[in-house]
Amino acid sequence: MRFPGLIGGGIAVALTVLPAFGDDAPIALMLKDHKFTPTEIHVKANAPAQIMLTNTDSSAEEFDSSALHVEKVVPGGGKGIVRLRPLPPGRYNFMGEYHSDTAQGVVIAE
Repeated sequence: MRFPGLIGGGIAVALTVLPAFGDDAPIALMLKDHKFTPTEIHVKANAPAQIMLTNTDSSAEEFDSSALHVEKVVPGGGKGIVRLRPLPPGRYNFMGEYHSDTAQGVVIAE
């Protein structure tokens, strides 16, 4: 379709932007007072997922999980995306490496 208002009667093109990783929006995870909220995250089994970690503390924290094979440092007052590979059904523990006594949680793939 041509539009006379565009330079040279240009052609209008509609673009669809697809998520770069997985079909769903990132799951919100907050770190406050060295504790994760929520402590339990549910994801679809056998599908990639993303977690948007918002660190409201003033110090950095590392999202760490040997079960998920993920490490991600997020600065104090910052945000970071944690990408999860497709997971078989199960429970996968994670923690804050710098405050492992209080910053703990679990990803449940179902």
